Amino acid sequence: MNEHVRASGETAPKVATSALDARMMARCIALAKASGALGEYPYGAVVCRNGEIIAESTNRVVQDGDVTRHAEVVAIVAAQKALNSVSLDDCTIYCSTEPCVFCSYAIRESRIGRVVYGLHSPYMGGVSRWAVLTDEVLSSVMPEVFAPPPSILGGFMAEDMKKAMREWSRVGTFVLERRGLFDATEGPTPEKGARRNGARAGLMRILRRSFFDRFGRR
Repeated sequence: MNEHVRASGETAPKVATSALDARMMARCIALAKASGALGEYPYGAVVCRNGEIIAESTNRVVQDGDVTRHAEVVAIVAAQKALNSVSLDDCTIYCSTEPCVFCSYAIRESRIGRVVYGLHSPYMGGVSRWAVLTDEVLSSVMPEVFAPPPSILGGFMAEDMKKAMREWSRVGTFVLERRGLFDATEGPTPEKGARRNGARAGLMRILRRSFFDRFGRR
């Protein structure tokens, strides 16, 4: 499916999720399956606001001949166009796999408020290894551009995504697992880094949208 835009175990920690999270991640995994069927790596992303899908995408690297066309980035661009704003601070992005450092930076600069992902990515992930999504320095040094880190729910429905990858390619998934590139064994992690509220945070959100984005991103 092409880009489309529209208005565990006993020892695993308890994770607060919702029916909405499950529905959106199921859609994300379906996109990942469609991506694999198109000859892409099996990745999908969904941008949601107030329970509605704003944008969604498969990976498009092969189709577009462009290594920057990761599912998350394509969905972010589409969501910004749909909402006519570079700032997506009231949105959640659902990713089939932990966003890489490239996608994580796009998430931070678009100020998405919440990130939910499936499989952990110990070597490429913007949480597990590079910590771009959890970095506080970006927002403290450049608050006019970067909002505080988003809240993050990792490992959500990871086993479902693992099954989807095996449907895509048992051999390929076996190789990726042997290398430790993707991990479902850690299970879901408690959501962390809730976006700050309060007068100062609210003022900065208004300033970013109405002033800094308008005059500083031409």
